[in-house]
Amino acid sequence: MNETIARRLTGLAGITAAAALIVEVPLYFVYSGPPPDANVLTRLLLGIVGLASLVVFMTAFRELVKRVSPAHEWVGSMAFATGLVYATVTLVSSGLEAGAVIAADRPIDPTIDVSGTYILYGSISRLMLALFLTAFGYAVSRTRLLPRWTGRSAYVLAGINVAFVPSLFFGNTPADFYAANGWGTTALMGAVLSYWLLALGISLCRSAGSPVPTH
Repeated sequence: MNETIARRLTGLAGITAAAALIVEVPLYFVYSGPPPDANVLTRLLLGIVGLASLVVFMTAFRELVKRVSPAHEWVGSMAFATGLVYATVTLVSSGLEAGAVIAADRPIDPTIDVSGTYILYGSISRLMLALFLTAFGYAVSRTRLLPRWTGRSAYVLAGINVAFVPSLFFGNTPADFYAANGWGTTALMGAVLSYWLLALGISLCRSAGSPVPTH
């Protein structure tokens, strides 16, 4: 895989992941009570597609770093490993929610009723994503394979994710902003990640056909 193909693949995977996640997040706010099964399963399916695309994004990014600067392959591998853990943890959470919804004989709200996902979606995911974003930002800043804003924004998002790690001490009410499964800890962070991925994917696709500005 040459650098141009790696850039295009990384960019397209990022855009695909972003599109799925952007459509998914609003579905969490359609119903005030337990949503119908169709709503829950649709948003989980979108999330699964988005996370699968995110795995492709992270794998291609590692290859891109290797192509641009072999000396920094280690940080590309760090981003890949931590990103893969984040995607895996979130996929497990989705599986637990889907299983509970399918098995229930009445509509349930899996964000409340499936207690095993509280920390997976919350503190664990936030910490893993922070590690991925930090490694991503370091790789971009050292290799200059993308504009500077991509690395700086990754550091900012990493710091925000770290701020949500202690949310596990603040209850399990989804309507609360700062809680183990609060809308700030989960939905807001998912929305921020999706729009960042969209901007990043577009930047990567554009850079495949033209020199990358470093300022």
